Amino acid sequence: MKDTALSSTHEALGAKMVPFAGYNMPVQYEGVNIEHETVRTSVGVFDVSHMGEFLIEGPHALELIQKVSSNDASKLEIGKAQYSCLPNDDGGVVDDLIIYKLKEETYLLVVNASNIEKDWNWISSKNDVGAEMRDLSEDYSLLAIQGPKAVEAMQSLTSHDLSAIKFYNFVVGDFAGIENVIISATGYTGSGGFEIYCKNSEVKQIWDKVFEAGADFGIKPIGLAARDTLRLEMGYCLYGNDIDDTTSPIEAGLGWVCKFNKDFTNSEALKAEKEHTPERKLVAFKLDERGIPRHGYDIVDGSGKTIGVVTSGTMSPSLGIGIGLGYVPTVFSKVDSKIFIQVRKKAIPATVVKAPFYKG
Repeated sequence: MKDTALSSTHEALGAKMVPFAGYNMPVQYEGVNIEHETVRTSVGVFDVSHMGEFLIEGPHALELIQKVSSNDASKLEIGKAQYSCLPNDDGGVVDDLIIYKLKEETYLLVVNASNIEKDWNWISSKNDVGAEMRDLSEDYSLLAIQGPKAVEAMQSLTSHDLSAIKFYNFVVGDFAGIENVIISATGYTGSGGFEIYCKNSEVKQIWDKVFEAGADFGIKPIGLAARDTLRLEMGYCLYGNDIDDTTSPIEAGLGWVCKFNKDFTNSEALKAEKEHTPERKLVAFKLDERGIPRHGYDIVDGSGKTIGVVTSGTMSPSLGIGIGLGYVPTVFSKVDSKIFIQVRKKAIPATVVKAPFYKG
């Protein structure tokens, strides 16, 4: 089990630590609901240093990225980031990721922690163009400072105007006394904020100064459990639950990151799937009665026939109702469609809704 550079810090703060993607990670400190509310109303900090970072460089960097990723990275300018996915050859998804354009011919790919080795091997296997690749995952840390007060709370730590950094844009500059830090207006909570990329040797100083600067704003450390409830309220996919090697980006609702003005892995098949409508779709649903949907629960129709499966589910801390994502036949995918979630022996009625659940 690997530690992040801040594992001992989390333990000293009383965090409950759990194994996650091969790392010793904080799942919660005070409790999921308190931490969730902190991010929705003020500002919280996640240590997500387990994420993977690949540097792709050289005159053929873009060519490789265009080949392996579904979105159109040629649209990226320096200082902009893009959500994308890595399709496999069989209609599924190797991973979802964020691509940053750092300089001309230099890109940073941020991938899921559980997929670092798989993604590296996959991209390497497609690199017949001679792009330079470096795996920085072991050397870099990542803090997600999330919430509506993040800009105000963190402004004293940098000379850059944080309010001027638009969503999915970033700057490289000074932060908390450290130079050459990536300050990115990205995150997976739906409540705004930043992600801070720095070297492992720098992250403790940044962590301490972040909490010092945020003290008057009610800043708190946040665990992975609240990260999951926050992303689910936004309807964001989690790799391994809602998307994986067997789910197509089209049926998962990620057709918007599949740009068919270029060739990429399995693009012809995915284009055909989009044009002919997939047989099943990932839907968001709310329970109509009290209950908590969980990953793996069956989705059934009115006659009790199994028609799908819940991929993510929870009791929404913001809404106070059971919410979830799951795959159903396309005929059941329209908003306001009625489905049932099999919670133990009871089929609880649910309604298909348009994500996000949380509107802010």
